[in-house]
Amino acid sequence: MTDEVSVQTLQDWLAQGKPVTVLDVRPMEERATWWIPGSQHVNAYASLKAGSPGPLADVILPDGQPVVTVCGAGRVSTQAAEMLAQRGIPALSLAGGMKAWSLAWNTAACSLGAVEITQVRRTGKGCLSYLICSEGEAAVIDASVDPGVYLSLAEQSGAQIRYVLDTHVHADHISRSRLLAEKSGTELLLPRLNHVRYPHKPVGEGDSLPLGSASIEVLETPGHTAESVAYLIQSVGIFTGDTLFLAGVGRPDLDANQTEAGVRARILFRSLTRLASLDPRLLLFPGHTSEPVPFDGHPLTASLGEVVNRLSSWLVSEVEFVTRILARIPPTPPNYSVISRINELGDWPEGDLTDLEAGANRCAVS
Repeated sequence: MTDEVSVQTLQDWLAQGKPVTVLDVRPMEERATWWIPGSQHVNAYASLKAGSPGPLADVILPDGQPVVTVCGAGRVSTQAAEMLAQRGIPALSLAGGMKAWSLAWNTAACSLGAVEITQVRRTGKGCLSYLICSEGEAAVIDASVDPGVYLSLAEQSGAQIRYVLDTHVHADHISRSRLLAEKSGTELLLPRLNHVRYPHKPVGEGDSLPLGSASIEVLETPGHTAESVAYLIQSVGIFTGDTLFLAGVGRPDLDANQTEAGVRARILFRSLTRLASLDPRLLLFPGHTSEPVPFDGHPLTASLGEVVNRLSSWLVSEVEFVTRILARIPPTPPNYSVISRINELGDWPEGDLTDLEAGANRCAVS
């Protein structure tokens, strides 16, 4: 029987910089939007399904490195590992495949004066969450991985979690914020107008949350969703959720017909215009990225001025913005209505989450 390697083990190897060859054997169309950073691709899926090594018979791999084969769910990659073994190449199959990899994460940190920001990145989903520490106090924004990760990171920073916040009701992943609030003994803070069915403290425009020597200000930025907010730390950065990304903006169409999407796009334009008027030196920390996140330790961020300049042609006029964004809406993400409903009700689903959350996110229009 072919040996397997767990997501946690491969994640640790990549985080440690251990030499490893990750060999993706999926069809190109599956790999196009969702892959493991640094992986090598060989389109062997059809051949393997037919019981033949196909391109695997000639694939050239680095000597002296473990090889981890990857497919969608971990079955065809087992065949790939077995066929590589027949060539004398020891290989392991990634248990659960890319579905399981959707839970993998890595971190990148930066210090800005008295504020330390750790970006926690679900590399397979593109979800970006944040641990913000200042003088022994911490806040977590948009928790998307196991609560124990944030508790451990806060402990390593010598900080106690004081706030757990979401920027909006998420539709691409199940929020871990409620669980984190419970485990940390912290009150859960959610945007006003939120339609969740479990206890929380609502926050909205003008609210300010002291955090060590800093404070987190709440800005209402509807458009992607009605309740979307951004969290601002003056002279440091702004956490924009799914309203503004590094190279795109939030989609306004989920659970909306064409007319409703147009109305929401106009609202989104006004929110973006407001964000564009803030200090351009602020660092922008988005809620997602559209590509798998490498294990490089570099935060995905840019100055607000740089992002606004990059998207300047989008913000010329409201009419042009609405026309442009509605013409560029990406495919509807799978399971979004089920996931958003779970996040509204707060009932943690039973069983494996990977089928629900698998795949790249499609929150952005760019």
